[in-house]
Amino acid sequence: MRNHARGALACDFFVVVTATFRSLYVFVILEVGARRILHWNVTAHPTAEWTARQFRMVMSEHSRHQFVIHDRDSIYSEGVDATLAAMGLTILKTPVRAPQANAFCERLIGTIRRECLDFVILFNERHVRTVLGQWVAHYNRGRPHTSLGPGLPDPPSNREAPLVSGHWIRNGHYVLSEPVVGGLHHEYRLVALAA
Repeated sequence: MRNHARGALACDFFVVVTATFRSLYVFVILEVGARRILHWNVTAHPTAEWTARQFRMVMSEHSRHQFVIHDRDSIYSEGVDATLAAMGLTILKTPVRAPQANAFCERLIGTIRRECLDFVILFNERHVRTVLGQWVAHYNRGRPHTSLGPGLPDPPSNREAPLVSGHWIRNGHYVLSEPVVGGLHHEYRLVALAA
């Protein structure tokens, strides 16, 4: 997998239950090599056509992705696989009842639950979209990933690299804490003191 991680996508669905006991389905597409959430969406009624549309929203003709990993759920019908093949992707189906074969996406879903959804009472689809939108931005741009050394999947280009030696903060700077997802998490950055 290491040899092809930069060209591989992993995708999966998971269920979110709202405060009114309504089931919503969240679909995520993970870029395996960068550990970046490439796309996500929420629906109450997932269909094969809806799933194929999610891939059309992500893929372009200049995409460097070669493989997509998904399970054998009936939602990934022949039509979805044909759409993916037309985009130039090779479909890698996981074995039956082997979620560890899609370990990257399963780990992501567990992280979404442990770091976000387990601490929030969700009211409706709009609320799920708001909470996940904030958390996904934090996951991609503010949360360090040890598998990346630690690094960020989508580092901001305007952020100045801190020159920190040991645990000392550079002179004339301080650490700014910004709350994310209603204070559930915080992002930290080095800021220069005003003159």
